[in-house]
Amino acid sequence: MTKTARRTPRATLTAVDGVDAAAVLAGARRALGALPRGGISAWDASGVFQELAVAGDSAGAPSARTLLLLYAADLAFRLRWQIRPALAEGRSVVAAPYVETAVAFGRAAGLEPAWLANLFRFALRPNTRQFVHAPRTRALAVKDGFVGFSCGCISIDGGKNARRRLVERTAAELRRRDR
Repeated sequence: MTKTARRTPRATLTAVDGVDAAAVLAGARRALGALPRGGISAWDASGVFQELAVAGDSAGAPSARTLLLLYAADLAFRLRWQIRPALAEGRSVVAAPYVETAVAFGRAAGLEPAWLANLFRFALRPNTRQFVHAPRTRALAVKDGFVGFSCGCISIDGGKNARRRLVERTAAELRRRDR
């Protein structure tokens, strides 16, 4: 009697990127449903942004560059403690958001593409990328993921209108990156 080997599905990394955190999380759940074994790795797993939110005004308003450095640190944490171990165990991971959201935010804020590419060169290349382009039905709040948090606390001239334009530019950059 010969044994037939079971084919184990290969673990994959799926990136789900977008501006609206609720839409990104819904997209991540849909992507996860298509995977045999997996989990979701969400932004701020390290708690660095929670700490910044708790610090309030005493921490000062961060620049876009500072927020992206914090995002990169959080992503390195996610890779080290969530994503790589799961992949090594044969489980798939949906990262929501992943690199494209942060790069789009950086480009919208006027940061150089080369600096952004260098900042995120440590990140694993995803097997699959999905972009979520949800229509904006309301203003983003701080609780609305990386883009909402960042646009809510960033040091930027022009107040609320400038923050709204930054969200719009980030969404436009994500649409451009999705082509």
